[in-house]
Amino acid sequence: MDKIILWILFIIGIALLLFSFRKKALIKDSILVFLLKAYFSTFIGIFVAEEKMIVYPVRFLSKYFNTSIIFESLLYPIMCVYFFQTTYHSKFLGIILQCALYTSALTIIEVLCEKYTDLIKYHTWTWMYSFITIFLLSLFVRLIMLYLNKIDKQKV
Repeated sequence: MDKIILWILFIIGIALLLFSFRKKALIKDSILVFLLKAYFSTFIGIFVAEEKMIVYPVRFLSKYFNTSIIFESLLYPIMCVYFFQTTYHSKFLGIILQCALYTSALTIIEVLCEKYTDLIKYHTWTWMYSFITIFLLSLFVRLIMLYLNKIDKQKV
């Protein structure tokens, strides 16, 4: 059943990916957000998995990856693209609140997967660590994009 869940998540991720790049005005920024988020989350995910803080008993492409490749390289970066797009015109407080909302949704899904499936098992990791790292990483990349867009506007 867990493999079926992974395939469903993969298909949902691909569909969301296709829809996430439909805003032509933000396509360059959205691709950059996606790639930055995939890079940082994969780096953190490898560290956490190597330290055995989290174990992924059932994995997609398990021969090649010890981490949750679907989450770290597809679902989480896509969520961050949507986060970026919905906060593009927001003030800082709006960005913080939306970041907390997106992070809460992802953390709840992760906790449910940990409790009811074999997709993820916490050892020394907790849902609070997930919430904090997802929140800070999402906010970090969003602030990078604010800075890059500010520099880009100054050049024009």
